[in-house]
Parts: sequence; structure tokens; C-alpha cells
Amino acid sequence: MAELYKGESINSDYCGRDILSVDQFDRRSVDMLFREVDATATLVETEGGTDLLRRKFIANIFFEPSTRTDFSFRFAALRHGASVEGPHGIQFSSVSKGESLQDTVRSFEQYADLTVIRHPQIGAVAVAAAVSEKPVINGGDGAGEHPTQALLDLYTIRRKLGAIDGKKITMIGDLKNGRTVHSLAKLLSLYDVEINYVSPQELQMPEEYVAALSARGVSQDSMRTLDGPLPETDVLYVTRVQGERFLDQAEYHRLKDIYRITPEVLEKAKSDMIVMHPLPRVGEIATEVDTDPRAAYFDQMKYGMYVRMGLLALVLGRSVLPPALQK
Repeated sequence: MAELYKGESINSDYCGRDILSVDQFDRRSVDMLFREVDATATLVETEGGTDLLRRKFIANIFFEPSTRTDFSFRFAALRHGASVEGPHGIQFSSVSKGESLQDTVRSFEQYADLTVIRHPQIGAVAVAAAVSEKPVINGGDGAGEHPTQALLDLYTIRRKLGAIDGKKITMIGDLKNGRTVHSLAKLLSLYDVEINYVSPQELQMPEEYVAALSARGVSQDSMRTLDGPLPETDVLYVTRVQGERFLDQAEYHRLKDIYRITPEVLEKAKSDMIVMHPLPRVGEIATEVDTDPRAAYFDQMKYGMYVRMGLLALVLGRSVLPPALQK
């Protein structure tokens, strides 16, 4: 079988690139994006948006339920002055009639300048991107990757804590099926960090990711409870147990409430730690935590729009920054 198309390395040149995997990024490319995002955030917070992408057209093709990713991309496009359209769910597309995903994306690229795709099957977005002549952005592919979520997560850590290097990150929950932690862990390997994995044995981080990070010299540790790592943790990244990935629903119900973050749990955490979650949550963080100043998950969503605004602009060859600051 031919190796799955993963997209070209960014190498600080986003224009026309597909964004499919965090493997495309080096630290310099991330820094370039975050400079764009910082400037974009300032413009949104002071002026409401820009007309940088006026007369640009974005296609959102989501074959899997989504609220935040779908609308984050939509509002990112709209706040830059672009137009955005697309079907909501496979039942509203010609794929339900038997059309291939390749034909679907090639049809949409006749109308749009860029396509965002979310799909339940690992590698499906890469298959679509391989035949598209217009840029494609991966909005999440099954239990595989979610590169834009990882980028917004990384930006949240940087913005909330001021730096990424030197931080201790603890990931807890469904680390087997959580594409957000898979992509974030690989992106964090560009930095000097320590990562703890807290999960039941059935949901532990896949060995392929642990091995990849070990090869890059990342300090990692796996455990079953949060008691050990919590007092030294800078970022607590919580994930839900993903029922839609389970074939055995009895197994899902046995595991879904195994960890729950409450105000009592956070009494043992640092006062300047942040709690993150890609959302939606289904009980793994108590709503009482929402008023804790360490709760960062709603700001995380806001920063996600800024990051996607930055990506859309750079991939379409635009920037809010003056030329001297774009490199």
C-alpha cells in the first residue's frame, strides 16, 4: 500500500499548503503562525475582524457531528470577510448516494478557494487532499489527527502561561481514541516539556505515539491515577471517553466516569495551573470548576477561532502583519 499523503512540510511557507498533520510543522513554522494569530486576535478584540479574505470562499465539509470545529472555522472565515458554505452531515451530501469522497472534494473546489474536511475515518482527509488542486485543511479524521485543535491547544498554553518550554503537561482520560491528544503530544515534542499520561489500561496512549516522542527525547510517564503528577502539573488536559469509538457500549459505560475533575480534586493542584479540555464534556469536569480561574477551556475555544483565522489567511497567501514581520 502506498504511504498515506501527509502534506508537505510548512517550512515557514503556508501559501497553498494542505494542513493535514502536525508532522508538517517545525518550531519556526509554529512561531510564524502564532505571530499572525497574536496580531489577528488584537484586531478582532479591537475592531471585530478584518476584510483580509473578502471575496474568498471556504467550503466546510463535515461528515461527522461537530459544533466547535465547524463553527470555529465558519466564524474564522466570516471575521476575515470570507464566505463559507458546506453540507452538515453525510446525509446532506452526495456521498449518501454513493459518491466517492474524492469526487466530492473535487466538486467543491470548483466553487471554493479552500476546503475544510472532517471525517470519521482515519486518513480520509488525506485521501481527499491528494486529489484536490486547492488547499485542504483537516478538521479531524476519526481517531487519527486533529492538527488545528493541537495548534490552538498549544497557543492556549503559550498565551495563558507565557511559554511552553519547561512546562509539565498531564493528559487524562481517553488517550487511545482522543485524536486531540495524539496531535498535541506530537506538537509538544518540538518543545522542552514533560508529559504525563493518566488513563485506564484500556485507554492508554498508543505505543506508536509514545515511541515517536521517546525518539525525540521527550520525558514521558504513564500512570493510572492523577494523585502523583497533579501537584507539579502546569497544564491538566482533560479528555472525555469517546463513546462513538467503542464497539462495546457496556465497556464504554464502565469507563466513561472513571476520572472526574472537581473543585476538591483541584485543591491539590498549583494555583497557576490551567485546566484544558477540547470539549464537548460529558461529566469529566464538574461545572463547579468553570468559575475557577484555572479553567481555560472556554478561552481555549476563543483562541481556536483566532488560530484558524491565522491559518486561513496564511494558507490563502494573506497576512495581517506588515511584510517585515511575516517571516
